[in-house]
Amino acid sequence: MRFLRQPFPVTIMLDQKQLENVECFVYLGSVLADGGICSCEIKSRIAMAKAAFSRKKTPFTSKLDLNLRKKLVKCYIWSMALYGAETWMLWAADQKYLGSFEMWCWRRKEKISWTDHVRNEEVLLIVNDQRNILHEIRKWKNNWIGHIFRRNCLLKPVIKGKIKGKVEVTRRRGRRCRKLLNDLKERRGYSHLKEEAVDRTITRNHFGGGFEPAVRQNTE
Repeated sequence: MRFLRQPFPVTIMLDQKQLENVECFVYLGSVLADGGICSCEIKSRIAMAKAAFSRKKTPFTSKLDLNLRKKLVKCYIWSMALYGAETWMLWAADQKYLGSFEMWCWRRKEKISWTDHVRNEEVLLIVNDQRNILHEIRKWKNNWIGHIFRRNCLLKPVIKGKIKGKVEVTRRRGRRCRKLLNDLKERRGYSHLKEEAVDRTITRNHFGGGFEPAVRQNTE
């Protein structure tokens, strides 16, 4: 796939046949768009997660322990919706869509219909939780980028945007393109991001766990 600022047809011949120019296609279960925007992928993942919840909603809406049901939702439903979230570039609309999906999960888990007129704050009190789906995405992205910054691989200069090449720069209206590291830079800055990538202890302290190595306890 070729990403361009302006739509321009690309001619690719394979076995004397010209390949079709498409705006998006599915590769290994992920939706790739010609503009590099992840909105289609996010909506597709959320749709699959909602369908999985509806098929197997019995354990999520049963009378099991509240904390156990929350863990089941995050393990089976969120893992499907957030697959590959480390590489997403989140716009404001995407963040709002993910937040709506998070509240959809808690409302369906507690069998709260939209006709009940229950506010989101009341739902969070019922499930004894906070909005943390965006925090989880930032934590996964920070962990993934930290692995890349600690290695000397091709993906490191690609993420930093330091790949040399001939690019025709034309003046265009509108805001600048959003990059992969923007949502992390906006909160802590690029220098802090690199510092945390070198030292894993800083990352663990900043995100409040989730990165500690698994320790097997000896019961003997």
